[in-house]
Amino acid sequence: MLKRLYISLVLSLLVAPLFAQLSDAEKQKIGEGEINRQAEFFDPTRKENKQKEVYQFSVDYRLEIGYLQAQQRSTDVLNPFLHGGKIGFTVDFNLPVHFSLQTGLYAAIAHGRVEQHWRSQNQESVQTEYLRHAITPYYICVPARAYYTQKVWKELRLFWYAGPELRVGLAQTDKMHDHLSDPTRAWLVSEGILSTDADGHIQYKHNRYPELRRTNILFGLGGGVDWDCFRLVAGYDFGLNNLINQQPLANSRCAMHEWSWF
Repeated sequence: MLKRLYISLVLSLLVAPLFAQLSDAEKQKIGEGEINRQAEFFDPTRKENKQKEVYQFSVDYRLEIGYLQAQQRSTDVLNPFLHGGKIGFTVDFNLPVHFSLQTGLYAAIAHGRVEQHWRSQNQESVQTEYLRHAITPYYICVPARAYYTQKVWKELRLFWYAGPELRVGLAQTDKMHDHLSDPTRAWLVSEGILSTDADGHIQYKHNRYPELRRTNILFGLGGGVDWDCFRLVAGYDFGLNNLINQQPLANSRCAMHEWSWF
């Protein structure tokens, strides 16, 4: 203990002459700096400078391409699964918060096959007969959606979206392959299921419009990940309006909605 005391006394005696050689202005400067340093260190109101994420209004343009699968759901008419793709561009209006609004324009095409079974009208046959339909729709899609984005790490972000989409049908071709007996074929013609031209020939390829409405309003939910300017997104669209424009059979009240994911 005495040894430490002696060492401290000797050091103070050595430093005191050096400090005494400083001018009054230098001593005052050193004293003020020490006081300010101690005040800053012990100031309870002092806050660390943290880098905050800054949000500002901006506009992003994107080119999108992807896969889609749709199903036309009904209890009384064809219910095909349609597989295809879409390509288009989007415009994101980024608000000065985590939210953004998106619109754009897509072109989409899909294709699917389904069999329409009928009870045989041929008394010599008891097996079920069918028409095989190859359906190919062409769409124009206009989304209007709200996005919420959350930063995860550096340029990696997660996002979720919700909002409607307007889908307008350009054409929806139906190419049929006949697997029917003559009596069944004649009965389908009489019921209006199969149509004929002016010469009495059956039309095995036709456009499903105006049998169906061209306008399809959907509501979509989805999400995905962002990395810099690249985005991976998936979602599901729920069809809201009935697509049947002309009932296929007399006194029928069937409805059809098209739901899809992409």
